[in-house]
Amino acid sequence: MTAVPVPYRVVDRRPETPDTITLRLEPVGEPLPVFAPGQFAMVWAFGRGEIPVSVSSIPTDGGLAHTVRRVGPVSEGVYAARVGDVLGLRGPYGTGWELERAAGRDLLVVAGGIGLAPLCPLVREAAGDEGRYGRLNVLIGARTPADLVARDETRQWATAFTGVTVDRPDGHWTGRIGVVTKLLDQARFAPATTTAFICGPEPMIRATARDLVHRGVPADRVRVSLERNMRCATAHCGHCQLGPLLLCRDGPVVDWQRAQTLLYTREL
Repeated sequence: MTAVPVPYRVVDRRPETPDTITLRLEPVGEPLPVFAPGQFAMVWAFGRGEIPVSVSSIPTDGGLAHTVRRVGPVSEGVYAARVGDVLGLRGPYGTGWELERAAGRDLLVVAGGIGLAPLCPLVREAAGDEGRYGRLNVLIGARTPADLVARDETRQWATAFTGVTVDRPDGHWTGRIGVVTKLLDQARFAPATTTAFICGPEPMIRATARDLVHRGVPADRVRVSLERNMRCATAHCGHCQLGPLLLCRDGPVVDWQRAQTLLYTREL
């Protein structure tokens, strides 16, 4: 990896929600090293700065896709990129989902809102190699129907169970209503032989991980993706520190056995 941003050109721009976009990027010159699902890149909008963004697709041709929500001046700059524009990328950084460690086990993927994006590469890989894993379950929650991402793709996934729920339905919503943990009773998995992968808002991560452990999923088999303010991505500045962890290096994906005490420590 390099600390200097590498130029990548936007070759496709797909709106996901009113404030979220998926950009498909291809390298202008030499590509970055291959990313693993769950890892992130620092994405540079020239003249604005850079932000950490997990990869939402890892094509085999050296390109990447990032799903970005417009929440500040830098993400606004990335969001505004059009086909043909050039962004800077550096990485890959951090830990991945480590799906290979779940061979032979049931898989439970739980996503909240835009947290589905970093889980998409994992689901694609697992669905494409079903003989290697047990039953694949995908549980998706969002605040409203308008906040759901990758809606067309999720309908096509070959899973034992895919459930979608929203907190606040609109006048056209005919699906499930409520928090994502309500879908656990409908998922098809054996807790003792299940590996879970969770990404979304921190309260949702805590509630889901706690429920899964209560049901019998081993805490070290619950993988969660954590978010803190990342600046350097090289474990030097300390902005992403969570207790003994520097999440740009030791995360963002960690197991719940390690994360639970840290997330329940006030103001850590």
